[in-house]
Amino acid sequence: MSRWWGGEAGRLRTAVLNARSSSLRLSSPAAAYHTIQAIPRECTGSKISARDRAQGRIPAVVFAQQLFTGGKIDGRAVSRKHILTTERKQIQAILKSVQPEFICSTTFPLQIRAGSGSSVLLESGKVLPLKIHRDPETGKVLNLVFAWADEGSELKVDVPLVFKGEDVCPGIKKGGNLNRIRPSLKFLCPAEHIPSKIEVDVSNLDIGDRILMHEVEVHPSLKLLSRNETMPVCKINAAKFEESGEV
Repeated sequence: MSRWWGGEAGRLRTAVLNARSSSLRLSSPAAAYHTIQAIPRECTGSKISARDRAQGRIPAVVFAQQLFTGGKIDGRAVSRKHILTTERKQIQAILKSVQPEFICSTTFPLQIRAGSGSSVLLESGKVLPLKIHRDPETGKVLNLVFAWADEGSELKVDVPLVFKGEDVCPGIKKGGNLNRIRPSLKFLCPAEHIPSKIEVDVSNLDIGDRILMHEVEVHPSLKLLSRNETMPVCKINAAKFEESGEV
């Protein structure tokens, strides 16, 4: 696998793909700031990765999501799989600007250049973060895993749920409490319609009311990936009062 990656990185350097660069013309400086800049890695291995981190870079890999199975990369299919390094300062700035729970449901433009500071664009496109590996003790980002999010493709995305309307919810005003049963739902999403979050309106719920998975309002192109769509995502529970022993 390491030999293939090394050879692929070398071939990638010679394949200047300008045809897709026009898709990354961004309309604002803020959007341009979130264009992830990366360069190919010639070699892989723990020592190489440690050296990259010491130089202020973070190892990364990008591929089509269907290659990501069971936490491993299926080596039988290698289309558009590239090993890269990214700039730690830029990645840290992006992670600080996006709420942590929304990172893996937010797409970002990616540009792969021939080298650090090079104007030669090898490949570009939108990507979806799949995994952010951190040091368990320090919390520092160690590795990044991305999937290509090309227009017209579909990706499986675990989309966070954000509950709104608690301040006017009749059940809560009566002393009940909101039981958030599901923090997220998994959907098959067209790349151009991946939501960073889904809002669930609880403003009309009374005590005992619930909202089921299939009742959550989403874009019509999203397909819920669940064997039981009648499971609730939230419910208004009645308040429990402890017996005080007073008459």
